[in-house]
Amino acid sequence: MTIKIAALTLALVSLAPMTAMANKIDNRQAKQAERIEAGRQTGSITWTEGIKLRAEQRKIARTEAQLKADGYLSKSDKRTLTKMQNNASNHITAEKHDRLHRVEWLPRVGK
Repeated sequence: MTIKIAALTLALVSLAPMTAMANKIDNRQAKQAERIEAGRQTGSITWTEGIKLRAEQRKIARTEAQLKADGYLSKSDKRTLTKMQNNASNHITAEKHDRLHRVEWLPRVGK
C-alpha cells in the first residue's frame, strides 16, 4: 500500500514541472491573443495584420500540441516554444506600431 502511495506521489511530482510550463505557455498565448484583439479594437492592427498574427498563434498552438504528444516537454521543446512566442510578441508589437491603422469611419470587421 505504501509503495503505491509513494509511486503515485512520485508520478504527481514529476508531472508538476511540465504542468507549470504548460500553464506558462498557455497563459502567454492567451495574453498575446488579448493583445491582438486589443489592437484590432483600437484599429492599430488592421484586418489583414490580425489574420496573419492569429495564424501565427495557431501555428504555435499546433507546435505545442505536437511537442506535448509524448506527454513530455524537453528543454529543447521549451526553448522552441519560447522562441516562437518571443517572435510572435515582436510581430504583434511591430504591427501595433507600424502606423497602419483602420480608417476610423470604417466598421471593424472580422474576428
